Amino acid sequence: MAGADLRGNVMTDTIHYGQLMHQAMRGLLVHVLRQVAETGLPGEHHFFITFETHAEGVDIPDWLKERYPEEMTIVLQEWFDNLAVTEEDFTVTLNFGDQEVTMLIPFDAIRTFVDPSVEFGLRFEATEEEDESDPAADALDGAHDHEGGANDDGPDDGPEDGQEAEIVSLDSFRK
Repeated sequence: MAGADLRGNVMTDTIHYGQLMHQAMRGLLVHVLRQVAETGLPGEHHFFITFETHAEGVDIPDWLKERYPEEMTIVLQEWFDNLAVTEEDFTVTLNFGDQEVTMLIPFDAIRTFVDPSVEFGLRFEATEEEDESDPAADALDGAHDHEGGANDDGPDDGPEDGQEAEIVSLDSFRK
């Protein structure tokens, strides 16, 4: 039975931990990318960001969508420009074979975020609305979802030093 909290907000019978974790991890990305947009990458930090190229709101050239029809991994490391971050997406200019390309990537299109310099990574699974699988099975399967390495479906831009990043999967927290 739903009740109300002290502020009068309606409460439901279920705490949606998966949705809360999803929001928190997106908030972490917004915070980190805003900091980098303001002050640059500190130390040896660099990011591998894998996103769905045909997700709603993604704006990249058609030739990149053709080359990467499902997912693409970009690297923010030595050269990138015009990084701008909102609550919903970010834009960045990258160099592809001496051609500067500005990309708009919604946070909802991101599948993995890895900073190999500190062995940190996040994996964003399909949202609750997209996945109709059994929640109990997801919880059991999710117990083994901490994996090493970046997403192997993108280009060969993985960590060069042989270190593997820990990937935190939100799938294990989803209802």
